[in-house]
Amino acid sequence: MAGLEAAMKHRLRFGALVTSVAEARRAEELGYDLVAVSPDERDPWTLLSWIAGHTERVGLAVTGLDAADREPTVLGRAAASLDLLSGGRLSLALTGEHLGEVTDIVRGVLDADQAGPLRYPGEHHRVPKAQRGPLPAHRIPIWLTGTDPASLALAGRTADGWIADLEQVSADELVTAYKIIEAAASEADRDADEIRRILIVDPDRSAAELSALGADTFLFRAAVLPDLTAWETLRDSSGPSVFRPASVRSKRRDGIAYDELPASLAATAVEPGDLDYARVRSTYMRGGAPGLVLRPTTTAEVVEALAVARAHPELPFGLRSAGHGVSGRSTNDGGIVVSLAALNTIEILDEARRLIRVGPGARWMDVAHALRPYGWALSSGDYGGVGVGGLATAGGVGWLARKHGLTIDHLHAVEMVLADGSVVRASATENADLFWAVRGAGANFGAVTSFEFEAYEVGDVGFAQLVVAADDPADLLVTWGRAIEAAPRDLSGQLIMGPPRPGQPAYAQLMAVVDSDDPETIIEQVQPIAAIAPLYQQEVVLTPYAGVISNAADGGYHQGVGEPTSRSGLIEHLTPAFARAVVKLLASGAVHWFQIRTVGGAVADVPADETAYAHRSANFSVIVMGSSKQRVDAAWAGLAEHFDGLYLSFETDQSPERVADAFPPATLARLRELKLRYDPDNLFRDNFNIKAAAR
Repeated sequence: MAGLEAAMKHRLRFGALVTSVAEARRAEELGYDLVAVSPDERDPWTLLSWIAGHTERVGLAVTGLDAADREPTVLGRAAASLDLLSGGRLSLALTGEHLGEVTDIVRGVLDADQAGPLRYPGEHHRVPKAQRGPLPAHRIPIWLTGTDPASLALAGRTADGWIADLEQVSADELVTAYKIIEAAASEADRDADEIRRILIVDPDRSAAELSALGADTFLFRAAVLPDLTAWETLRDSSGPSVFRPASVRSKRRDGIAYDELPASLAATAVEPGDLDYARVRSTYMRGGAPGLVLRPTTTAEVVEALAVARAHPELPFGLRSAGHGVSGRSTNDGGIVVSLAALNTIEILDEARRLIRVGPGARWMDVAHALRPYGWALSSGDYGGVGVGGLATAGGVGWLARKHGLTIDHLHAVEMVLADGSVVRASATENADLFWAVRGAGANFGAVTSFEFEAYEVGDVGFAQLVVAADDPADLLVTWGRAIEAAPRDLSGQLIMGPPRPGQPAYAQLMAVVDSDDPETIIEQVQPIAAIAPLYQQEVVLTPYAGVISNAADGGYHQGVGEPTSRSGLIEHLTPAFARAVVKLLASGAVHWFQIRTVGGAVADVPADETAYAHRSANFSVIVMGSSKQRVDAAWAGLAEHFDGLYLSFETDQSPERVADAFPPATLARLRELKLRYDPDNLFRDNFNIKAAAR
């Protein structure tokens, strides 16, 4: 037979058959790829779970779980849970009867991205309705056992691997087994190379003996683990680190050179057939179906990822930080997405200057928690799940804006990768024009790989959440606006209203943050806001700023659907005429969410031409959201005359008219000149695109 070379479609791996945590840890220290527990142990699943908690890298398996001992749907959920807890290290080896049906059910449970519950009308196992998931950390390989022709044929048709003990099968019998597996795979239109060949062997076997066995994974009995030094060269030169079966490759989208990806990106890239696709396809607000998601982990890999995007100029291209994405196009249909989520470090550069460095993939709630021990903060929107990259290149209207300004007002420098792949630093003294553009229109000029901010001192703050009567919503808006403008800069806040509800009283939600840890000061500043209308509900607490911004889930992944429409406008004063237009908009039923955030104060202290965010005189940022673009746009038209500018982060209309609304003429002209210099071919085009000036 062809020997070990026949198995080189997979990377060569070595494992240890262990009976204790100590043996498993020893195998990990020696560089073994996986450890497996024998089903003969009293409770192999419990032992494997204990091993998972005491190791960090090594793969995990039971050499043959008897399917008769576990209900398949329960087994599937247990496997998903252990895979999540171990960081994606589990392989599931099954033995017993009716393995075809068991495998189908387990895979159905693990395929948590499928819509609806699992239903399986099998002959031996019937599942009328079962909950899928949770989604495991990786696609859990299912290995099957058995040396009879039926078991081998089943492995060829359905398994990710076949496992055998060399004490129970001879080398000649292996040859026959592999032929049966290969024939069954061919009949099922599968590539036999997809199926791993796993052998349990004694540690005294020589490299020459093992090389002749045609396997790609060897499990040594752990009494005396052999040194793997002699195997290192062969292991390193063996199959690819990422192997995608035909079932995954069949879902590839047209026009993408998947097989030409650099090795550094291929290992973490996600394609439509990959299990991780469920985690990366959509954003917080929007459903998507990109053809390829690249997940670089270093600046050098970002350079390579942008080169891939440049090589596909005809495809949509989205740049993503953490995937909140109300306005931007950080997902698409059939295109390429470069996700910077892995660049999420938060570092203290200079404690005396309160200077920090933050990766674009970090979330603002994580930044707040990292700064809290120092008594620092950065105003950064109102939702902790937002990524640093998107907000810190658009503006950053946050809970402390009236006192401390926008997020970009505390940005000292950025490292970014430009459209041509060059890496530059931009600050007030280095590439100053680019630094100007990044603060307000950054998504058009490159991929920022790190931000340097100067934080400011913030202790505990007052956080007020009020519900007030809105029997006269127009009067409420005007009165609230006046109260905000008259309030000390310590106070920033927002107002939220919805459309009228038949038979129910109208109300508004008012929220405010007071940058003070003195209870009397907090009450004094909140009182004028609370007094604008009768109170239905009130809560005022003293809390760290991190407590205000920690309002996002700590795990999971975005599962947005549809294509929401959001419109944005900046306005200086909430006039009676504007308030009447708002009442008409709400009565139309076109929007399901209406919000006003406070700006003004310190935001207006910055000269309009100092950053690309130029509409500094506005005291309020207005946002509406709905599901029908046609209805939302029609209703929004009644408000348009009252606005002077808009805030990019909440505008989904990508038309040139909105670009002109976002930037005054002089600002837009300067941005277009810089676009010509830094991105003349318009690589960064799918997120509120600024077209380059004429050559």
